[in-house]
Amino acid sequence: MEQIELQRAIEAILFAAGERVDVSRLSFALEADENEIIAAADALCNQMAFERRGIRILKLEKGYQMVSSGEMADFVTKALETRKPPKLSSSQLETLTIIAYYQPATKAMVEQIRGVDSAYSISALMNKKLIEEAGRLNVPGRPIQYQTTPAFLRTFGLSSLEELPPIEKVSFGEPLTGEEPAAEEK
Repeated sequence: MEQIELQRAIEAILFAAGERVDVSRLSFALEADENEIIAAADALCNQMAFERRGIRILKLEKGYQMVSSGEMADFVTKALETRKPPKLSSSQLETLTIIAYYQPATKAMVEQIRGVDSAYSISALMNKKLIEEAGRLNVPGRPIQYQTTPAFLRTFGLSSLEELPPIEKVSFGEPLTGEEPAAEEK
């Protein structure tokens, strides 16, 4: 399939999906190599941005999603009479930052860094679909680990976590897993 045909097919699939579609799934559906899919989708992204179209295609990790242009947000909101999403409180933003940089992170790790109970913030971020469960830590009590979601990337306009600005991370003496450090033998 030529690149123009791939672009047309990708555009149709992303429009119909309404959510992120993995490159591997596009490759399977279009019977094309993943590198061809990426080249066609990236060219389509660039073309839509260059033409300042009302819709854009975002690259999100290993997939693509069709979205409305940020420049058109006011018009879309007014036409669809949608409300802006609620803002994050400072405690929610702190919690989200810790999870984004240290993921997968447990509630105990977040609380150790913040110094306060973070159950409400974690619950609120899960309700807003900015974080999700990422399994359980293999230690006594098996605490839940949390990670960011594709919605987090979209909300903050990121393609991947590598685009987060660098920070000086807190170093911990022993793991925040709930394990006690081993006592020295004499």
